[in-house]
Amino acid sequence: ISLQAVLDAFNGTASPQTSIIVFEQRIPRTIVGITCGAALAVAGSLMQSLTRNPLADPGIFGVLSGASLAVVIGLAFFDLSHPYAQLLIAVLGAGVAAGFVYGVGSLGPGGPTPVKLALAGVATSAALSCVISAVMLPRAQGLDDYRFWQVGSLGRGTWDSLTTIAPFLVVAAVLAVLVASPLNSLALGEEMAIGLGVNVTLTRVAAAGAGVLLCSAVTAIAGPIGFVGLMVPHTVRMLCGSDHRWLLPLSALCGSGLLTLSDVLGRVVSRPSAALPVGVVTAFVGAPILIMIARGAKVREL
Repeated sequence: ISLQAVLDAFNGTASPQTSIIVFEQRIPRTIVGITCGAALAVAGSLMQSLTRNPLADPGIFGVLSGASLAVVIGLAFFDLSHPYAQLLIAVLGAGVAAGFVYGVGSLGPGGPTPVKLALAGVATSAALSCVISAVMLPRAQGLDDYRFWQVGSLGRGTWDSLTTIAPFLVVAAVLAVLVASPLNSLALGEEMAIGLGVNVTLTRVAAAGAGVLLCSAVTAIAGPIGFVGLMVPHTVRMLCGSDHRWLLPLSALCGSGLLTLSDVLGRVVSRPSAALPVGVVTAFVGAPILIMIARGAKVREL
C-alpha cells in the first residue's frame, strides 16, 4: 500500500480494509521486530560478557533450541497454543538448556572456559534440533504452524502477543540495567571484582536470568531467530568499547534496527510470493560475520 494510504489510515479517511492492514498487521509487526531485535541483541551482549566469548549467542549456546523444544513438546503433546502458556514453557526450556550447557562446559580442568562452553552449546543445540525433528515428523500436518515459526518469523506478532511478553521484557531490562556496572568490574577478573565489592555470583545469576528471559520471550512469539545476538554486540563493541553502560543500550538500538530491516528486506525480495522469514535473512547476513569472528578468534586451549 502507498504512503498516502498509510497517512489516510491515521487521519481516519482510509477504507476499513486499509485501516486493518495498517493498525492490525503492519504496526504490530514493526513493533514486534523492534522489540525482538533489541531483546536478542541485549541477550547476546550479556552472554558474551558472562562467558568472555565473542562467539556467544543464544542460538549457538542452545538457549533458542531449548525454548523451541519446549514449545513444540507443548504443542504436540499438551495442545498448549495459548501465547502465555507457550511463553512459560519457553522460559522453562531455555533455562534448562542454559543450565545444561553451563554444567557440561564446566566439566574438566579449567572450569567453564569459552571454548568448552561454545562446544557444549553447539552440541546441545544440534541434539535438541534432532529431538525437535523427531517430534515433528510424525505430526507434520498438525504442526504446520510450528514449522513456519521454527525458522523465525515476525508474522505471528500481534498486540496480544506483545502484551503477553511485556512483563518478562520489563523484568529482564531492569536486570540488565542493574548488572551493567558490575559486569564492567567482572571483566577485570573475578578477584578484582570481589575486591571492588561486587557480588560475583549474584551478578552472574542476574545477567544469565535476564538473557534467558529475553530469549524465551522472543522465541515464544517469533521463533528461534539466530545471529542477531551474535553480530550486533560484536559490532557495537568494536565501535564503542566494552563499557556495558553504553554497550547494552546501543546493542538494543542496533538490534531493533537490524531485525526490522531484515524483515522488510525479506518481504521485498520475495514479492509477489510469500514473505521470506526473517530468520532466513538474518542467517544469510550473520553467517559470514560468524566466519569472520571465528577466523579472528585466538583459541589457546580446549
